[in-house]
Amino acid sequence: MPAGRAYSDDIDGREALCRDVILSAGALALEGFQHGSAAAFSMKGPQDFLTETDAASEAHIRDRIKAAFPKDGFFGEESGGQILDNVWVVDPIDGTANFARGIPHFCISIGYLENGVPQLAAIYNPPLDELYFARAGQGATCNGRPISAARTSRFDAASIELGWSTRIPNEAYVDAMRNLLAKGANVRRSGSGAMALAYVADGRSDAYVELHMNSWDCIAGLLLVAEAGGRVCPFLEIGSLQEGGAVLASAPAIAGGVSEAVRIPLAEQPGARASTEAA
Repeated sequence: MPAGRAYSDDIDGREALCRDVILSAGALALEGFQHGSAAAFSMKGPQDFLTETDAASEAHIRDRIKAAFPKDGFFGEESGGQILDNVWVVDPIDGTANFARGIPHFCISIGYLENGVPQLAAIYNPPLDELYFARAGQGATCNGRPISAARTSRFDAASIELGWSTRIPNEAYVDAMRNLLAKGANVRRSGSGAMALAYVADGRSDAYVELHMNSWDCIAGLLLVAEAGGRVCPFLEIGSLQEGGAVLASAPAIAGGVSEAVRIPLAEQPGARASTEAA
């Protein structure tokens, strides 16, 4: 949609903007990926990559949001921002290390919250043209098709992704992996936490765990999983938008075991579409 499109000042208008801007930012990211600008990267810290496309994508998203909803807050990975009652939490490219190495496993992640409650979630993988979307209370979709978390109930059939952060000692990750492997699960890592959460929402993965995750990486994905009937941790109770925190998202039948293995609590209530935990 044209950048000058008018949006109603309500959740419907913000949903329309969210869908529009994540696709236009995705086109920008894909152009950078395909034309080699991803190879020109710098380092923000250990294993923390930054490309020109990260900054360009975030500026594009921020400018579109501010033009449509100037009173809303914006909190992004690259430029920070202000956390207000209505706030957009944005990762312009999650999986930048993959992006910089020419691996087509990265995404844009946009979450929108009102009074501390996530209302909208969008995750878009430009190379695969897959748009995951959720609105609180209305379920989750991928390219408009309803999705749901896996029904996996056995750990020896489970595939779990474990993220990693330099904020946490390596020993804690080794311990978490050891506990998951002891239960019989396959443990892997693909390099994009937001994509990992989207894959839990659509059943491609059975769980995702990260002992510390920034809010821009996970706010959208946790709402997606909850709306797809999965179980999630109470991220905004055990962490915060500003400081981040531990993340757990899981297929319902194995969620208790995953929580026990990695010592991250589950939210008291299942996701918005799941009335009971699977047997």
